[in-house]
Amino acid sequence: MTVGVAALLLEGRRLRSAAQAGPPSSGSGWHAVTVFRPREEIWPDGRVPTPLAALGSSVEIDLRPAPGGKGTEVRARLRTPGGAVAGKDAVRRLRRALRESKQVVEVGEVLRVDPVPHGERKRTPTGAAVEFATDRGPEEGLL
Repeated sequence: MTVGVAALLLEGRRLRSAAQAGPPSSGSGWHAVTVFRPREEIWPDGRVPTPLAALGSSVEIDLRPAPGGKGTEVRARLRTPGGAVAGKDAVRRLRRALRESKQVVEVGEVLRVDPVPHGERKRTPTGAAVEFATDRGPEEGLL
C-alpha cells in the first residue's frame, strides 16, 4: 500500500469518527440557521414555512436577531414529553426542516442537487461518496 492511499484511509477513519460523534451540543436541544432577511420579512403572513410546519406542534420555534446584524436567527427544538431526549431521526428531520425553511425564505424554493442533467451517474466509489453526502448533508450538516 502506498503512503498516499494509507493517508487517505486514515483521514477517512478520522472523518467518520468525527461524524459519528455528531455536532457539538449545548445540551439545550436548540438548532439554528441564520436567514439573511430581517425578522419582519421572515414570515410576513404569519405562517411558518412548509418544511417546519410539517413537523407540527412537536417543534418550538424562536426568532431572534442574528449576530453582527446578519439577518435573523431561526431556532427550533423538539418538544419532548417529560424532558426526554429526542431520537436521532427526529433531530435529523428537524435539521433538514430548518435548512429547507431557510432556502424557502431566501430563494423561494428548496434547492435540489439531483438529477444530473446529462443522465445517470456512473456507479463509482467517488460517485457513491457524492450520493451519500448529498443525501445526508441536509440532516447532519457534516460531510
